Amino acid sequence: MAISDIPIFSMLRTRMQWHQERQRLLAENVSNADTPNFRPRDLAEPKFERPATPVATPTLVRTNPAHIGGALGGDDDFRSNRQQFQVRPTGNAVNLEDEMLKVAGNQMDYQSATALYGRSLGLIKTAMGRS
Repeated sequence: MAISDIPIFSMLRTRMQWHQERQRLLAENVSNADTPNFRPRDLAEPKFERPATPVATPTLVRTNPAHIGGALGGDDDFRSNRQQFQVRPTGNAVNLEDEMLKVAGNQMDYQSATALYGRSLGLIKTAMGRS
């Protein structure tokens, strides 16, 4: 069996290619920050098949009404407001702060995927007895 036939490796490779292409687009957005009528672009995340059996997600239980709410409260309003952008009088809609935040997040995600890919290869080598 080739390593490329193992699903985790093909998913990680797809993910890393997606991050490389997204980095190219984000860099293009930053480089066109002063170009009139330029609109920033981004890629949609790749979709992977869901497992056949649903995975149960743990939920937090509030044992006291004074406890802070879980995922449903708090930062959601802030995130929804961050998605809005303003267009400058020249027609350019690039927000450098948002683009640089996306670049940093993309870089961290890419590094995580490459680390996971490398460690998975290490596990395969160990299983084969080739350390």
